[in-house]
Amino acid sequence: MTQARSRRDAVFPPGRQALYEKHRYSAAIRSGDLLFVSGQVGSREDGSPEPDFEAQVARAFARLAAVLEAAGCTFDDVVDVTTFHTDPAAQFDTVMRVRDTVIGAAPYPNWTAVGVTWLAGFDFEIKVIARIPGGH
Repeated sequence: MTQARSRRDAVFPPGRQALYEKHRYSAAIRSGDLLFVSGQVGSREDGSPEPDFEAQVARAFARLAAVLEAAGCTFDDVVDVTTFHTDPAAQFDTVMRVRDTVIGAAPYPNWTAVGVTWLAGFDFEIKVIARIPGGH
């Protein structure tokens, strides 16, 4: 029995296509009714890291929101979150403060926080899986 292969439908927010083309990845992939979003960082418009940590985290969440919106999703559709931190103990309170302004009320999505030593000059990265409303 042969099965049809799943298609990878790329999703891109407006702008920043040069970044995705340069590094050869998609902002997100729609597969069935799930959206797999690549890690988002808090870069300035020129692609460089935002130097202020709290602003960097806020920019990463804003970039994530733009990708979700491009797929017809919101943070309410997010079911799984993975965050990467270069100094988790020192950064946790700031990340939670920003998160609380974006992630809605309970029930909260799954969340895994990972301490890392390198994020290409950034100090925080966030990737998610969301369920696409209406099962597109």
